Amino acid sequence: METNDFFKDTFEYNYHFNQELIQLFEKEKQIIPEKSIKLLNHLINAQEIWNARILNQDISVDVWEIRPLENLKNHNETNYNQSLSILSSIELSKKIEYKNSKGIVFSNTVQDIIFHVINHSTYHRAQIASDLAANGIEPINTDYIFYKRK
Repeated sequence: METNDFFKDTFEYNYHFNQELIQLFEKEKQIIPEKSIKLLNHLINAQEIWNARILNQDISVDVWEIRPLENLKNHNETNYNQSLSILSSIELSKKIEYKNSKGIVFSNTVQDIIFHVINHSTYHRAQIASDLAANGIEPINTDYIFYKRK
């Protein structure tokens, strides 16, 4: 599998399980723990911020901002489409210079950033699963291999 194809696949995986989590949150909104809501918003916000950094756009969301649950599906879909657009229009080896949330300047390749976005999302979905289980809510299994088995 080519690198771009692999990243397209991982963004599809990311999008798919974010949408599933949002659906679970909508269904069980009365009992979803605050920590899980915070983490889901964070991983969606972070992808939006990284996309903006790659595209040299203004960042319009705070990394820990809590947005209305009914808007998260649209934010997730926009992130997914924008990430796919990045893959089709920007070389993975291109260096991107950006400021982190503390204003410190860094430089990384698009490939490094893309891998970070996927890894970051997976990490926080695992935290959400743990938080849901600790609060008596059956978590979704969001392992990549389960996505590939569909």
